[in-house]
Amino acid sequence: MGRPRIKDVAAYAGVSPKTVSNVLNDYEHVSERTRTVVREAIDALGYRVNIAGRQLRRGRTGMIALAVPDLDVAYFAELARHVMAETERLGSTTLLVETGGRREKELAAVRGFDAQFTDGVILSPLALHPRDLAGRDTRLPLVLLGENDPSGTADHVAIDNVAAAREATAHLLARGRRRIAVVGGETHGPQNTRRLRTAGQRQALVAAGVPVADDLVLPVPAFRWADGAKAARALMRRPSPPDALLCLNDHLALGAVRALHEDGWSVPADLDVVGFDGIEATRFSVPSLTTVAPDKPGIARRAVRLLLDRVEDPAGGPARDETAGHRLIVRESSGG
Repeated sequence: MGRPRIKDVAAYAGVSPKTVSNVLNDYEHVSERTRTVVREAIDALGYRVNIAGRQLRRGRTGMIALAVPDLDVAYFAELARHVMAETERLGSTTLLVETGGRREKELAAVRGFDAQFTDGVILSPLALHPRDLAGRDTRLPLVLLGENDPSGTADHVAIDNVAAAREATAHLLARGRRRIAVVGGETHGPQNTRRLRTAGQRQALVAAGVPVADDLVLPVPAFRWADGAKAARALMRRPSPPDALLCLNDHLALGAVRALHEDGWSVPADLDVVGFDGIEATRFSVPSLTTVAPDKPGIARRAVRLLLDRVEDPAGGPARDETAGHRLIVRESSGG
């Protein structure tokens, strides 16, 4: 016997196919006795709902795409796990795409990869320019993570990056640190995560009456361990080195801690180090790393909900911005 169908369940239970469909869709007017008979037939035959067929009849694929820059960056891997769990809970499937932070791949994600295999896209962009989103086809639901859409055409989920960096800097200031470098920071260019976190650091310095030093904002080519190590060494070789590093992700921070150790600096005796992202590895480094931890499960829930809302109602009002939570986890690298 092939895969059982609704009509097979109906014949086994002695009811109509419509009644079986009503039970599967949990319609209220079906009697409890009929529900029991149909469910026993489903179990006996091993019937499974054909979700793909159901979705296609509704003009959908049941799949959403999650496009992230790098899966070997722990933050994106952890976030992807939460998104996949949330979509599975809601009856959809996640197609995972790695963009490498390249503009052409991010543009392909905005266009739905020029195919019809996905109902919508959740994208964490690094290279998109504001003009790339202006005039996009809004029939494809799109949710941006981290970066806002200046054209106002896409829903958006992020933490309050300014507040998060301000809180981390205030913690360092409370420990007596005054020369706080921003590893990966930027002061010019598009209003992105790097600029927002740099702005938060500056706000905390100004509030504390500490001079703002442009030379302590150090951009990096990438947000990886080696970039953090190189940046830390460059900063500590200056005539007036910093007494704290605010690194804009945990990979930079962990690379910096390793380089400082190799060069004979003690963390936190000589300087403090703080990261961003709250990845699992920060619990196990030596010293354990103080980090700003975004609510990754909350980001996933909000992004998936926003996307599926758009799938249900593509014209459902203007683009929405939602802010997920974050918390500063103080550990050994800053005296915890």
